[in-house]
Amino acid sequence: MSDPIPLRGLSLHDGVAARLRTMVFERQLAPGEWIDEKALAAGWQISRTPLREALKVLAAEGLVELVPHRGCRVIELTDDDADALFPVMALLEGRCAFEAASKAGAADLAELQRLHDELERHAAAGDIDGYYRANHVFHSRVQQLAANRWLERATGDLRRFMRLMRGRQLKLPGRMAASINEHRVLIDAFVQHDPARAERAMHDHLMAQLTALGKLRRKEASERASPPRTKTADAARAPASSAPTASPTPRSRHAR
Repeated sequence: MSDPIPLRGLSLHDGVAARLRTMVFERQLAPGEWIDEKALAAGWQISRTPLREALKVLAAEGLVELVPHRGCRVIELTDDDADALFPVMALLEGRCAFEAASKAGAADLAELQRLHDELERHAAAGDIDGYYRANHVFHSRVQQLAANRWLERATGDLRRFMRLMRGRQLKLPGRMAASINEHRVLIDAFVQHDPARAERAMHDHLMAQLTALGKLRRKEASERASPPRTKTADAARAPASSAPTASPTPRSRHAR
């Protein structure tokens, strides 16, 4: 967290807020983590006043929680939060795709294709982190191409909370392959200038993410409930018949 270069921007606390926001989205400040104001201020060579002003900004955005007499911590989204958020984002991003497909020109489509090709490269390499970052850029660009300030505002506000999950569903085996297939349908709808199909593809893509997240939760819960097998436990479960048996003692002729 140490950075000898003073933060600059429109105002000091704006710059601090931007950096804190990035740390939250990148999980350098993890969900539920208490923020060490003293350490951050020392590392960034600033006083705690602009840091506290910046934390108030993030609290207003819903990214952190100010706890009286305790300090400030990063919020944690619950499973119920995710279940409620994804369908709303599916509606909003679906509308973004509809309007973007209606308005995109040749240069815009070329840019979307370039961003899609970046997704393809990360998917082929199995790079989850790179895929997540490229996916965020693609979705944000579709949102911009919609060129609807009200849609931009609503979608942008909620996208912050989506970023708190940081594409966790991509950890589900096979999810990245499914995601890139969904993106292929989406980019084809853009290229074909089919707004309705683009809307449907984007909506279904978001809902597929929620489905994958649910499967990942169940998989992780099952793994937590099942303790790892040990060699000792395996040996205890070995069938008794596997042990060698003693040969019967031959009877002597005198015992007859």
